[in-house]
Parts: sequence; structure tokens; C-alpha cells
Amino acid sequence: MKNLILGIDVGGSGIKAAKVNIKTGKLVSDRFRLPTPEKAKPEDVADTILEILKHFKWQSSVGCGFPAAINQGTALTAANIHKSWIGLNLEKYFHKKTGCKFRIINDADAAGLAEIKFGAGKKKCGTVLMLTVGTGVGSALFSGGVLFPNTELGHIELFGREAESNVSDAVRKKKELSFKKWAERFDAYLIKMNSLLYPDLIILGGGVVKKKEKFFDYLSLKSKIVPASLGNDAGIIGAAIFANN
Repeated sequence: MKNLILGIDVGGSGIKAAKVNIKTGKLVSDRFRLPTPEKAKPEDVADTILEILKHFKWQSSVGCGFPAAINQGTALTAANIHKSWIGLNLEKYFHKKTGCKFRIINDADAAGLAEIKFGAGKKKCGTVLMLTVGTGVGSALFSGGVLFPNTELGHIELFGREAESNVSDAVRKKKELSFKKWAERFDAYLIKMNSLLYPDLIILGGGVVKKKEKFFDYLSLKSKIVPASLGNDAGIIGAAIFANN
């Protein structure tokens, strides 16, 4: 089918995929999810992706969002995955393993692309910051609709530590923080982002946004913040869009 690309979103806990109509931004299949292998080493993740391709009987182009800074298909960092990914060209590696043509993009950048084209950031001018809050904290920065890739703003310093080690949803769960207590931390992070970038709009995505009613009222930048509108599909849709670029 024309305009159809398989989008894959590699996360810290799960690898999700679906067929995407890149002209409409709609999924044209059910989402299929497999657990991310323990330690998330290249060989194990590649085997899992191969299972996903077999599930969809897919032999064409694939877009893949991946939790790392990506430069021309090569991983420069390894957040919440095995360090052996660093320096590996993922596009060539996955092509060799599967026979399919792959385009790789940072996972938060993928989610941001989807929200800018089809979601909460559609037709928004100026500077837009997308933050994905889940196992870690991902970021995607846009100016006039153009992506500035690999910002990785979840790794800036906050309270003397890496920000995502204080404000991710995984930390909230692990430390059994109330939403009010967690929101105090996250608000400090948002204030810092605002003072660095002065965005016109901040889009919040990731699993924690499903429970936005439990913490939005504790955030002080309410006028600038909107929830992502594509939910858990954003990373899949954005990866597919990128594969068509």
C-alpha cells in the first residue's frame, strides 16, 4: 500500500510497532508490543525487532525511534540500554539482521515529529519543546516546525544530579512518590527548561500524561503546557514519518 511504513518505538520496557499511513498520521494496524530484552544488548534487541517484522510479515521500509542520540544512523549515547550500542550504525546493523531498510531517529524526536505534524503542536509557530516522561525523560526541540535533533535535555543537571534521575516516571514509581511530591520536582525541571529556552509551547508526552489530572494543577507554567494528543502512538507515527524523509 502506498504511503505505508512500519513504525517501531524502542523503549526501556517495551518495543512497540504498527503500520502507519504517513499522509494521515493514522495507524492502519493494531499495535504489537514485545518486552524490551533485559540489558537491551544489540543482538537481543535485533532478534526482538525481527520477531516484530515477522508478526507483520513486513519486508519494506521501517522507521525506528531509539533511546539514544543518533547521528546519520549511528548511536552516540545509550540511555536505559546497553552501552555496547555506542558507535554502532543502527541502520546498517538492523538492515543486515532483517533485510529491511531502516531509518533511525532518537525516540523523543520521533514523538515530537508526530505531535508537530499531526498532534498538539500542529500549526504552532515559534519554539516548541516536547518532553517525554517515562523510563527516562526525552526531549525534542522545534523552531518554526524544524527539528533540532538530539537535545537530550533529560540529562541536564537538576538538584546536583542528572535531571531524569529525579523527575522520570520510573523514579516516581520506584521511590513511591505521591503525584504532588513528584510534581514539585518536575515543576522545578520545567522552570529550568523555560529559563533556558523560553519556548512558546511545551508538549508533555509519555506514560505519566495518562494521569495528568493528578499533577497538572501543581505545575506553575500551566499556560505553556499541553498534553500530547497522540498518546503512546506518537513514537511509532514519528518514526514512520522520519523514514519517509
